[in-house]
Amino acid sequence: MVNWWDVVPDHERQQWSMDPFVAVGPLCFGMTPDEVSMALSGTSMERQQHTLHQPDLDAASMVVKGRYSDFGLCLHYREERLAAVVVDAQRGPQVLVDETPLVGRVPSTIEQWMIHRAEAHEPHDELVYMDAGVPGSESLGIVIDVQRVGDRPLTRPVFVPPEAMDDLSHWLPRDAWSRC
Repeated sequence: MVNWWDVVPDHERQQWSMDPFVAVGPLCFGMTPDEVSMALSGTSMERQQHTLHQPDLDAASMVVKGRYSDFGLCLHYREERLAAVVVDAQRGPQVLVDETPLVGRVPSTIEQWMIHRAEAHEPHDELVYMDAGVPGSESLGIVIDVQRVGDRPLTRPVFVPPEAMDDLSHWLPRDAWSRC
């Protein structure tokens, strides 16, 4: 049973890297749900739980969301292709970018890191803000969403492919974004 106040320490989390707009750990954007399950089969004993959508009466249902609750991942699909990876602040794998851990951190610390990173890269307009002041990086394909853990907000990064950057707030369903 998960204690909702506890946060898994970094040394107990899987350590993942990311390739902007391409991959997060073993997951590549564009994978099918079955390919995702295969990629994570050596990482988690948990099976991917799917949320299905049936667009037309004659059409077969399609996977729109996958979840590894115990491992701390929520996956969003578009046309049965991986379109976003959301990492749980409490227990998801730690994702490092430029040797900076992004998961389960104080939001202002990661935002400051993003500001410094943006100032060092051309053009200087790579930092974007979504509703409620949630920061994102146009060069990394990351939105630093937050998740309440007890009485404190922690970072819950959302990784997306390049086509998502045109309309970040609508790329995922509304329930994908935190309400903190």
